[in-house]
Amino acid sequence: MPRWLPRAMVLALALYACFQLGDWAFHQLVGLLVNVLLAFFLALAIEPAVGRMAARGMRRGLATFLVFFGVLIAGIGFVVLLGSMLAGQIVDMVGNFPKYLDSLIHWINQSFHTDLSRVEVQDSLLKSDWLQKYVQNSASGVLDVSATLLGGLFRLLTIFLFAFYFAADGPRLRRALCSVLPPARQAEVLRAWEIAVDKTGGYLYSRGLMALISGIAHFVLFEILGVPYAPALGVWVGLVSQFIPTIGTYLAGALPMLIAFTVNPWYALWVLGFVVVYQQFENYVLQPKLTSKTVDIHPAVAFGSVIAGTALLGAVGALIAIPAVATLQAFLGAYVKRYDVTDDPRVHGHRRYGEAVLARLQKALQHKKDGAGEPGGKAVEAAGATETAEGPGEGPGEERPVTEER
Repeated sequence: MPRWLPRAMVLALALYACFQLGDWAFHQLVGLLVNVLLAFFLALAIEPAVGRMAARGMRRGLATFLVFFGVLIAGIGFVVLLGSMLAGQIVDMVGNFPKYLDSLIHWINQSFHTDLSRVEVQDSLLKSDWLQKYVQNSASGVLDVSATLLGGLFRLLTIFLFAFYFAADGPRLRRALCSVLPPARQAEVLRAWEIAVDKTGGYLYSRGLMALISGIAHFVLFEILGVPYAPALGVWVGLVSQFIPTIGTYLAGALPMLIAFTVNPWYALWVLGFVVVYQQFENYVLQPKLTSKTVDIHPAVAFGSVIAGTALLGAVGALIAIPAVATLQAFLGAYVKRYDVTDDPRVHGHRRYGEAVLARLQKALQHKKDGAGEPGGKAVEAAGATETAEGPGEGPGEERPVTEER
């Protein structure tokens, strides 16, 4: 056995063990890494506000605390207002449930010529097996729901804590990162950091503006239909549809439909139709214009980045995909050499079909005219169309004209 073989085997086994340990650690810490990434983008989003307050002489930690406190108060106020509204609507729906059931049974009896009564329907529902199984599963799943809520609150607290440290100690973090890099790399890192702050702020600005427009449009619809709590519902639709990726639109439209149904069942259909139409207007008209001005990214690239982010990190990836891609595009743009574009109409998608056809027609007429003037209908090439050919019976220097038919 060669002397190096045992040492190589031990080294290979050690590398394999390190790889397995790193893979296990990564899968155990992937949740924490996602939270840190989301906290970093949240810190980038509030960096402009914190920087302005710190530039006016306020301590950076206090400025970060005030910004987070304002966001927390606004979030708690919105949740409390929405919760009280939703609780009131649920109580009204439960109280009016017999009336809805009577209307439904009356419609069924008239349409299908049946003889149903509310008492029979209620007894059949209460004594059904699927309802009893649903109640049992719901009772056993209370602990799971509580654990999920507590886990969500802990994750939210973790994100805010890391975001607070990233925003409050931003200069110190940048100095620590630049201290291990050469001066040329330090400039690139600081430039990338600045681009990330601008793109993330622009993305949130565009989302906030679209949330405002969406909230006002839906508020007008709710006021016209006479749906209660129209201002709160408008705020709900605007925020949820813009800041919850993938399923935000459906969550935003479900609650107004439910509340509109308590007023008039046909109003729920009106709300559904308006939500669908406005969503198409937002996707194809409003969002591309605002995104191109604030984030400077093509709508197709933005759509593809959201799909890729969702596939990689789920809802978190869909939320941070657009600012991440915009930052990467702006940073790499400095290293891509660009040239002046030629002044060709085909660059703008214009092809000169008319000029090409006219040129071909003129060329055909010219050839026809030249052929008509030659004997036999054959066109002979102009001067320079003769070539020298030497054969066995020809002396040197003798030329033989060669005609070429067109």
